[in-house]
Amino acid sequence: MTSAPPEETLRVRFPGLDPGIATLLEAARAAAPPPLTALSPDELRERVQGGDGLCAPGPDMSDVADVALPGGLRTRRYTPHRLGTQTALVWFHGGGWVTGTLDYSDGFCRMLADGLGCEVHSIDYRLAPEHRFPAAVEDALTAVRCIGDGRQVVVAGDSAGGNLAAVCAQQVHDVPSTRIRGQLLVYPVLDCDTTRSSYLRNAGLVLGPAEMTWFFDHYAPVAAERASPRLAPLRARDLRSLPPAVIAVAGHDPLYDEGVAYAAALRAAGVPVELLDFPALVHGFLRFTGPVPAAADAAAVIVAAAARLFRG
Repeated sequence: MTSAPPEETLRVRFPGLDPGIATLLEAARAAAPPPLTALSPDELRERVQGGDGLCAPGPDMSDVADVALPGGLRTRRYTPHRLGTQTALVWFHGGGWVTGTLDYSDGFCRMLADGLGCEVHSIDYRLAPEHRFPAAVEDALTAVRCIGDGRQVVVAGDSAGGNLAAVCAQQVHDVPSTRIRGQLLVYPVLDCDTTRSSYLRNAGLVLGPAEMTWFFDHYAPVAAERASPRLAPLRARDLRSLPPAVIAVAGHDPLYDEGVAYAAALRAAGVPVELLDFPALVHGFLRFTGPVPAAADAAAVIVAAAARLFRG
């Protein structure tokens, strides 16, 4: 019997999966790498960094500079050729709070800076397990307060970075000169519950309960801390008066349900929300904007939605 093509196999298991994503994932699996959960943090960092080349490079900038912030933090500041606003976007990269560097989101930060006509600051926050929860939160808050001192900012990020952006939108309230104008959350981590339906139906693609548990164990090994709104912003008691949000979710992402739930909770609290649903894509699709046209198209849709946050 002739076996089905790899992309057909995945599309049978996960109906509606984008064929470009399916082809890419099957090619990766053909190399038979060890599972994420069998790796050390350093080994996973090396693997993740090796995937940076799958991201489209993004447009040329007027200036890209690594700048020191208080507390030993660094930001990579992207300045587009046409700067049309003083509002800045503060970006937090993904990587499960354990992996990722300033190169992780370089191409997409360039897209944001160019498409929004604003400065984009990509934050080099501390990683676990060397610096466990709430170190990344503290770094994120420091960065937002510093960059937003006297001007408006939009907080943004993908995956674990989206988590930090959502936490900042809830937590930055003690510095009158810092005003968060909006929040852009791309397939964000918003809760610690790995038993949701979207976790179960999408396990086996990019991310599943075992992989997220690995990240949680390294970032917040004290289980009782995981229900804190500083780690699970979906569990915050009061969402009123938060800044407008754009939330992007992927249909084949274990985090899909919590992203949709957070959008509903924000709306119920009176917060304007634009929910972008990409049903054919997977968690981390911004990492595939080079070889996968659907991922590149989704990135452009997200930039356009972010522009509406700036105008609003």
